[in-house]
Amino acid sequence: MEMQSIIENYQPAIIQIATQGGTGTGFYVKEFDLIITNNHVVDTNAEVTIAGKAFDKTLSRVWYTDRKHDLAFLEAPKGVDFPEVKLGRYETMKDGDDVVAIGHPYGLNYTATQGVISKVDRIREGLKYIQIDAAINPGNSGGPLVNQQGEIIGVNSFIIRGGDNLGFALPVNYLREALLLYIPNKGQPSTRCFSCDYLVLPSNIDSLKYCPSCGTEVTLPQLPEKEAEPVGTAKLIEEILRDLGKDVKLAREGVNNWSVKEGSAKIRIVYNPENYFVAGDAYLCQLPADAAKIKPLYQFLLKENYSLNGLVLSCVKQNIVLSRIMYDLDITKESGAASFQQLFKKADDYDDFLKKEYGCLDRLEE
Repeated sequence: MEMQSIIENYQPAIIQIATQGGTGTGFYVKEFDLIITNNHVVDTNAEVTIAGKAFDKTLSRVWYTDRKHDLAFLEAPKGVDFPEVKLGRYETMKDGDDVVAIGHPYGLNYTATQGVISKVDRIREGLKYIQIDAAINPGNSGGPLVNQQGEIIGVNSFIIRGGDNLGFALPVNYLREALLLYIPNKGQPSTRCFSCDYLVLPSNIDSLKYCPSCGTEVTLPQLPEKEAEPVGTAKLIEEILRDLGKDVKLAREGVNNWSVKEGSAKIRIVYNPENYFVAGDAYLCQLPADAAKIKPLYQFLLKENYSLNGLVLSCVKQNIVLSRIMYDLDITKESGAASFQQLFKKADDYDDFLKKEYGCLDRLEE
C-alpha cells in the first residue's frame, strides 16, 4: 500500500487533543469505538478538548488511564463517520521496516513523517519499545505508528532529547492487551495499576484511592466536583471569554492559548507572561485570486489602520489578520471585555466586507 494512500486514509481518524497543560495527538479505532492516546497527553484531566477533520471541536471524556504503558482511552464523538483503521501484529515487524508516524507536532495539523524501524524491541524500564528514525516531536505523542500495509503497529510515545531522530513507540500488542482488559468495563472510569496491572474501577477501588490487589495508591479519571481554574491574567482572560458567551473549555488550546470563532472569523488569544502582553489575532479571509484587486485592497487596509483604535489590519502570507495587543497590567474585566468584544465584532464584519468588496477568498483551514 502506498504511503500517500495510507496518510490520506488516516487523516480523518487522527484527533487533536488539548488540555490546559498542552496538546497532543490521538487516533480513533472503530473496532473498539475509542480514541487512543498517551496517558501523559491527558495528564490528570478526566475531560479534554478534541478536534478532527470530520467534526468540530468538542469535549471528550477520559475513560481509561494507564501510567505504566502510557496509554489513555477517550470517548469518541457520536454520529461521526470515521474511516476504519486496523491494529497490526507486533510479531510481524522487523528491523528496517518502513513506517510512518502521523500526528500534530507543535500544533501543526496532520503531519506525517516517514522512516524505518531502527530496532523492534528496544527495552526501556521493563517494556519493549519500537525504536524509529522517523522524526517525531512534542505534539506527536499519542499518534499512530503505521506500517506499509496501513496497520497500526505502535503508539508514538516519546523521544530522547538531543538525539538525532531517536523516537520510540509502544508496540501494538500492549495496546491490544489494554483494550481487551478495558472493553468489558467500557463506559466506566478506570485506571490500570502501574504496580500490578490490575484494572481499578469505582466498584473495587479500596478506600477511594488504593488498588484492591496490591495497595498501591491510584487515581481514577473522575470528573472533579469543582474544576481547577487558571490564576492571574489567564483566569481573567477566561472570565472575560465566559462573559462574552464563549465556551472556555472548548476555547483552551494548551498553556495560555485560546481559540474562538466569531461568525466566519477565527480568533487566537495568546498570553505571554514573560513579556507581559496578551495578543488577539483574528484570522479573516485570504487575498483575492484576482491580482488587479490586491492593490486597492492594500490601500483600503492601510487607510483603515489610520481610523482603527487599538486594532491593526495586516497580511500574514495569504491571510488577512486583525490584531490587538494589550498589556496584562492594564487589563481589567471591563476593559478586557470591551477590547475583546470590539475585536470579535470587527473581525466578523471585516471578513464579510472584504469577501464582498474585494473578492477575498475563504480562509483555508486544516
